[in-house]
Amino acid sequence: MMRTVGLPGGDEVVALGQGTWRMGERRAARKDEVAALRHGIACGMTLVDTAEMYGSGGAEKVVGEAIRGQRDTVYLVSKVLPSNAGRKRMARACEKSLKCLGTDYLDLYLLHWRSGVSLDEVVEGFLALQEAGKIRRFGVSNFDTDDMEELWETPSGQGCQTNQILYNLSRRWPEAALMDWSRRHSQPLMIYSPLEQGRLPEGGALGAIAAERGVTPMQVALAWVLRHEDMFVVPKASRIAHVDENLGALDITLTDDELAALDTAFPPPAGDAPLELH
Repeated sequence: MMRTVGLPGGDEVVALGQGTWRMGERRAARKDEVAALRHGIACGMTLVDTAEMYGSGGAEKVVGEAIRGQRDTVYLVSKVLPSNAGRKRMARACEKSLKCLGTDYLDLYLLHWRSGVSLDEVVEGFLALQEAGKIRRFGVSNFDTDDMEELWETPSGQGCQTNQILYNLSRRWPEAALMDWSRRHSQPLMIYSPLEQGRLPEGGALGAIAAERGVTPMQVALAWVLRHEDMFVVPKASRIAHVDENLGALDITLTDDELAALDTAFPPPAGDAPLELH
């Protein structure tokens, strides 16, 4: 059984899910992408995260094919673009996403990032979709601490289930303030790009720990994020072999000495650190 993370509304989601950024962009890759997602679901990675922006709906179509016949076993997440955050536009965007995904509801619907639309209207849009049965829960993505504080002041804004953010060994900005705020307000963080899209240096401390353990540097880096019990992670894997590599990170528990070595190689923020995106 895979470890789970509890959301404020009572849902339990797996700590290691699957992301889909850059999927659905190349027809030649579709078969492998669908197979990877299906394999991950079969192995317990039942949370699948996507967005209307990814491949202009192409990723949602890949996900729709992958979950066909097993929708009830999947915790399905998608994101609405800020340009569609107004109440009427959000309803149309959600319907379009549902059509691409081949389902009639989302488990979790996120605002992809802040826009000029007021958070009051954004939340109203989410609540209307909940009332209509189109989504079960709502949340946000790429919100910094001040954004979350503003959301908390919004009527019904505390119905937010999670904040999906960028966090990995080389992008430790949430440790400056957001991580503490999230824990004080019982807001688990959903992590994208935990492997920095494969750009983490594989030598140095990361490579040495991996070599000592007989695992890959990317598995060590993923285990470093997974050690947080109030975070759930959605790395993308377009091939079955990559899915299996990600799964292997669940078996790694880093020691205090290893964590200290990684802190030296990838220092945490010394003070205020601004929001970082892809």
